[in-house]
This record gives sequence, structure tokens and C-alpha cells, in this order.
Amino acid sequence: MAQIREIKKRMVAVKTIQRITKTMQMIATAKFTAALQRSKATRPYTDRIRQLVREVSSAAGDVENPLLGGTRKSGRELVLVVTSDRGLCGAYNGSVLRRAMQEIRARGDGKRELIIETVGKKASSFFKFQRIDVADRHSFGDKPSFDAVATVAQRYMDEFTAGRIDAVHVVFMRFVSAAKQVPEVMQLLPLSLESAAGGGTAERGTAPALTVYEFAPSAGELLDDLLPKSVKVSLFQALNDAIVSENVMRMVAMKAATDNAGGLGRTLKRNYNRARQAKITTELTEIIAGAAALE
Repeated sequence: MAQIREIKKRMVAVKTIQRITKTMQMIATAKFTAALQRSKATRPYTDRIRQLVREVSSAAGDVENPLLGGTRKSGRELVLVVTSDRGLCGAYNGSVLRRAMQEIRARGDGKRELIIETVGKKASSFFKFQRIDVADRHSFGDKPSFDAVATVAQRYMDEFTAGRIDAVHVVFMRFVSAAKQVPEVMQLLPLSLESAAGGGTAERGTAPALTVYEFAPSAGELLDDLLPKSVKVSLFQALNDAIVSENVMRMVAMKAATDNAGGLGRTLKRNYNRARQAKITTELTEIIAGAAALE
């Protein structure tokens, strides 16, 4: 009797968990759809402004800009790690944090000082456990606003142009498709023409388009306006990709959990029926044996 009661309690618990994971899957699906629409809406602008920067830079010739780099001697680099605030999203946070640690070990060679900043509570908790100091913690939520992201990007550009940091790298999960998400390291600063063209149709090593430009105002003034915008929209697009990846991986993880809970529930139901049948058979045997003893 105790075994039947125990199986019955487990069946109720598994059914409750299945309802919870099913609800979380539906919520993640809705958030994924909305985040994907936002990411797709910003992608054409991001790709076009990168391509425009490349075309203007190629047509203008040797135009100098502080954001394009040069010789840096501060010996300090910044790494921004983008994770989620919540768990239950499969291998999302683990993949990003492993890629971040690879980048930190590769760059922390003793010759450079690394400044670590995080987006999301999971990254902050991880680096606290690893006893790695975090300079700043950012939180943009499920719907990051461009103004908030642009403020952070502007601070990075100010520190870069002032010579306080030599480079800024962003570790995030790039969304390729619903079936593929790739942890990636993006060099946000200094800008290069090839990285500025990332996501466009031009391939590395191909010749620029043979287009004749007449600049009014000058090419330098145009780049002074385009390059900061390129940095801001690149960081904004990276955060949008990260949120899309987080929600699609949570959706997949919750679907797997729901299916596993359903399979476990069926197994428990079968064990419950077997235990109940065994109990009934035992009681019938005892009744028959008692009736035979009275004859």
C-alpha cells in the first residue's frame, strides 16, 4: 500500500511539473516571436550602415578617425559578456561563458589588463564564483531600448578615444536560425573596414564597388557621424541577437522537459497499475486461501 501511495504522489508531482514546463514553453515561444521580429526589423539598418561605412571609407581614401584604431599603449582591454537574467534556457549561458573564458584566457597574457563587464545576472554570478572582478553590471531586460544601449556604447567610445582602453570585445550568442545559435566574439572597437562590412553582401578580399562619390560635406565629416552610429547599432544588434537566442533555446529546453515529464508520467502510470494489480491479486489469493481453510 505504501508503494502505491508513493507512486501516486510522484504522478501528481510530475503532472504539475509538466503543466509548468508547458506554460514556460508557450511563454518562451511568444517572447521568441516578438524578439525575432525586433531583431529582423533592425538587421537591414545595421547591415546597411556597415556597408555604407565601408563604401565611404574606400572611396574617401586615407581618412583618419579615432574609432578606426591606430597605435594604442594603455595596455587595457574591455570584454563585455552578454548572458541572461534567468536560467532554464538549455546550454545558452554555459556556451557563452565558456567562450568568454576562452577569450579572457587568450587575452589575459600578463601584458594586458582586462576589464570585465557583464549583461545579465548569470554572468555576474559566474564571475563572482570564479573570483573574477567585474567592473560594471548592465541590465537591459527582454526589450532593450536603443537609448540605453547607445549610452553604454558612447561611454566605450569616449574611453577608447581618450586612450584609456585599447579595444572592446563583446561575447554574445549570435542567432543564425531557430536550429543554430553560435557563441561569438565581436570586436566592437577599434572599427575596421572588414568588420564594418560584416553581415553585408561583400565578401572578404573582394574589391570595393566601383562607385564614384562626391562628398558634401567632406568624407571625414561623414565618417565622424557614421562610425559612432555603426558602433551603437552593432552593439544593439548583438543584444537583440542574444535575446532571440535565449528565448529560442529556452523554448527548446522547455519542450524537451515537457516531453520528458510526459514520458515519466506514462512510466509511473504503468508502474502504478502493476502495483495495484499485484495488490488485488494478493488479496484475492488470501481470500481464496481463507475460504479453503474453512471447508
